[in-house]
Amino acid sequence: MSQAKDDTFCPPVTPPGKEFSSSREKSSDRFGCPLVTVIIPVYNGRRYLPEAIESVLGQTYNPLELIVMDDGSIDDSGEVARRYAPVRVHRQDHSGLGAARNSAIAKATGRYLSFLDADDIWLPDKLDRQLRILEAEPALDMVFGHVEEFISPDLDDAARQTLLCHEGPLAGMFAGTMVVRRSSYERVGPFETDWRVGEFVDWYARAQEQGLQSFVMPDIVLRRRLHKSNMGVRLRDARGDYARILKASLDRRRKAGKVDP
Repeated sequence: MSQAKDDTFCPPVTPPGKEFSSSREKSSDRFGCPLVTVIIPVYNGRRYLPEAIESVLGQTYNPLELIVMDDGSIDDSGEVARRYAPVRVHRQDHSGLGAARNSAIAKATGRYLSFLDADDIWLPDKLDRQLRILEAEPALDMVFGHVEEFISPDLDDAARQTLLCHEGPLAGMFAGTMVVRRSSYERVGPFETDWRVGEFVDWYARAQEQGLQSFVMPDIVLRRRLHKSNMGVRLRDARGDYARILKASLDRRRKAGKVDP
């Protein structure tokens, strides 16, 4: 599958998000470019949130709307997000990543959905490249890309030595690299809220069970920040969720007759 390398697919002729910030009905702009809703859940993430937001607002693609869902932060994450005029900021009681994404999706107006963690960074042409593929390939439900890891430059040497940073691009089959058609997302249903980690692994397993089609671009679309407060570091004791998610998927497939008992 090839990508066009000419001018930007849908250039940002208006400030990203401005034209659609109050609309609940528009799914494309006056040029027919489909609206993309970008969702950033945040919980006590004010330190790196500005870079995440700016990487969305700096996209070469337009139109987009950006929703920041403050998941009950006790720092000023919500106030940080409100400094960016195009951003729609909502708050809920602390309920976890899956619930925060679900709440934001309920408020989204885009034809496509995309997600970014509050400590990661998109490359400027991420959405442009992925929307080209999705608009050209109607049979595709979602597009992923590759990831480049980096150790956050604010860390001291002692903290750096505790982190494993992979060299080179990694296939990024997770929420931060994905753009999905909203209609396809709705076929699968919302993110589960019972898992402390792995809510996207669960969602993607259900997407595969439903027969959704995906494509992984060879391009790097996201820079994943490694730091002392990554969710995988904070919730090491919850890693058993991954095994339970995979078992639940296997049980569903067996019940549907898709694998041998």
